[in-house]
Amino acid sequence: MALHIGLISGTSTDAVDAAIVDVTPDGVELIACHGEPIPKSLRTALRSVIDNQLIDRSVFWQLDVRVGELFARAANALLEKARVDASKVRAIGSHGQTVYHAPNAEFPCSVQIGDPNIIAERTGITTVADLRRRDLAAGGQGAPLAPAFHAAVFRTADHDRAVVNIGGIGNLTLLPADDALPATGFDTGPGNTLMDVWAGRNRGVAMDADGVWARSGKCHQQLLELLQTEPYFAIAPPKSTGRELFNLSWLDGNLARLGQEVAAEDIQRTLCELTAITIAEAIAKHAPEAREVLVCGGGVHNPLTMERLNDRLRPVDLRSTLSIGFDPDWVEAAAFGWLAARTMDGLPGNLPAVTGANHPVILGGIYSA
Repeated sequence: MALHIGLISGTSTDAVDAAIVDVTPDGVELIACHGEPIPKSLRTALRSVIDNQLIDRSVFWQLDVRVGELFARAANALLEKARVDASKVRAIGSHGQTVYHAPNAEFPCSVQIGDPNIIAERTGITTVADLRRRDLAAGGQGAPLAPAFHAAVFRTADHDRAVVNIGGIGNLTLLPADDALPATGFDTGPGNTLMDVWAGRNRGVAMDADGVWARSGKCHQQLLELLQTEPYFAIAPPKSTGRELFNLSWLDGNLARLGQEVAAEDIQRTLCELTAITIAEAIAKHAPEAREVLVCGGGVHNPLTMERLNDRLRPVDLRSTLSIGFDPDWVEAAAFGWLAARTMDGLPGNLPAVTGANHPVILGGIYSA
């Protein structure tokens, strides 16, 4: 048994997902999982950074420490919950909290905070972190990284398969049945993030639970068509994106261009449709032979998102990763545990066909226990 822990906080900034995985030559088994809530004060500070509000540099670097302490707390809570001694865990793979992602800038960069020195010190476990920037240095996007894990765990020789993670941002992995063909993937655009921030502004909630509010509205076709003119959607892969693009300012700008009053609930319904249509169109264009689409991430729990995606993908079979034995809520955390194992073994963790890197690279830095 080779136990590893994966830690990640996504663009929703609601919790740290922590998972223990057993990584063997035969596959990856999810052993235990834990969600560590992000305190409101820390969540507010993080969103200020992510949404590009000016903050003092001392606040920023203290956030790095605070997030590191939170991630360490999540790992220790997971160990206690699973009754696993830290000595049994070979390494932690910490994604950290992304606060800035600009792979196409003049000087490409991607910033994840959560000091790994603190994680290694508080847990007593070797920690692998800073997992995106080596891919950037090799000419890649630094994202998405999960497709390599999807290829290792979800690929089948029976038929072409697609894996969709609907987190804050949606990302797609394409898994040909022919193992002579490379797995590919990219970020499709907004997943839950626009729906979350619009619900936050109008309803004062973190999310539109079960899509109830969106279901009360109607899709505004003119707005949907305007949102779809975003150039990102037409860019050929490799590509990646984040809240640097898809945020309230982006939505407000499009609403201003529309020049019409639209009911808040209709906007929410339209944002749900945007997520579904951009994912479905990406699959139709890049994986036309896929017979099955597996979904993971928080979006799998939004019935309306799943219904609209199902309608747009028919007759392709759409189902949760749970249908093949992997809990959809913990796929991303498990992926970073697996990536830690790759780094510890001296093996590359990126897929150049996904990120656009010039060659495979070993990801991240190792902070010894």
